[in-house]
Amino acid sequence: MAQAGIHALLGAAARKISLRSEGLLIGIILGNLAPDLDNLAVAAATLTGGSTEGLHRTFTHSFFTAGAVILIFYILSILFRQAKISNLGLGLGVGIVMHILLDILVWFDGVQVLWPLLSWINLWENVTPPEWWTKLMMPVEFLFMAAFLLLLIRWGKQAETDREYIPVARIFMYILLGLFVVFTVLVYSMGSGFMTPYGALYLLALGSVIGVTIRMRKTIGRIEKQQSAG
Repeated sequence: MAQAGIHALLGAAARKISLRSEGLLIGIILGNLAPDLDNLAVAAATLTGGSTEGLHRTFTHSFFTAGAVILIFYILSILFRQAKISNLGLGLGVGIVMHILLDILVWFDGVQVLWPLLSWINLWENVTPPEWWTKLMMPVEFLFMAAFLLLLIRWGKQAETDREYIPVARIFMYILLGLFVVFTVLVYSMGSGFMTPYGALYLLALGSVIGVTIRMRKTIGRIEKQQSAG
C-alpha cells in the first residue's frame, strides 16, 4: 500500500508555495489523500467475492481524473460565483497529481496514469523488495498518519484555531500510534488472516484522517494566510 500519511505530509509542505489562493492548501492536502480511497472498492470486491483487478491505482490515480476534478470545480465556481471553489478544485487536482508522481517514484508498484487508457507505469517492475520491508510498510501507514495529525495539532496551536477540537485530534493521533505498535507485532507474528483486520482499520484510519483534515480546515486556512503574508 502507499503511505497515505506521507502523501498528506507532502501536501502540507505545499504551504511553502505562497499563491495567495484561499482554499488551495486544504485542496492539495485532500487531493494527496483521496486517491487511496480506491481501497474501498477493493474491500467491497473482496467482501462480495468479486475481482479486485483494475480497482487500485487506476481510476483515482489518473491525470484525467485530476483534470476532470479541476474542470468540475471551476464550473461550480462560475455557477456559484465563488473563486474559493475553483481554488479548492485546483488544489485537489494538484494533490492528485502529486500523489500519482510520488507513487511512481517511490512505491514498488505500477500506476495507470492515463486511466481508462492502458497506461501502466512501473519504474520498479524488476525490483523485488525484501519481505521484511513489505511487511513493515503496512503498519507504518498508521505511524505516518499519526505524524500528519501531529502536524495539524501543531498548526492549530500556532494559528490559535480549532482549540476545542485539538484534544479530539490528539486522541485520533494516539489511536493511530497504538495501531502502529499493535500491527507491527501482528504483521510478523500472524500467518493468514492479517489483511482482514488490517485492511478494515486502515480504511477507518484513512477516513478519520480525512475527516480531521476537513474539521480543521480553519486551521489550515489560517496557516495558508500566514504563509502568504510571510
